Amino acid sequence: MGTYLRLTPALRAVLTCFLESDDALWGLLISARSGKPTGTIYPLLERLERAGFIASFWEGDAGHRGPRRRLYSLLPEGRLWAEERLGR
Repeated sequence: MGTYLRLTPALRAVLTCFLESDDALWGLLISARSGKPTGTIYPLLERLERAGFIASFWEGDAGHRGPRRRLYSLLPEGRLWAEERLGR
């Protein structure tokens, strides 16, 4: 976990989305909940995944219209890291 992640307002918003949800989230949902543009969200998700704090996977056939979504979930190490950073 050698990736340096500066606690920007955008990262704080993304981490808050994960901490407030028990389910896996997809990028557009995180963007909508955080109020941040997707051009900010997706690079943060990539960095969080490279750091080992979140994991991603493609959803199965969920029976909804549209393309499959890539879902992101907070790993236990990521939850601890996020709670420390956000002072929870």
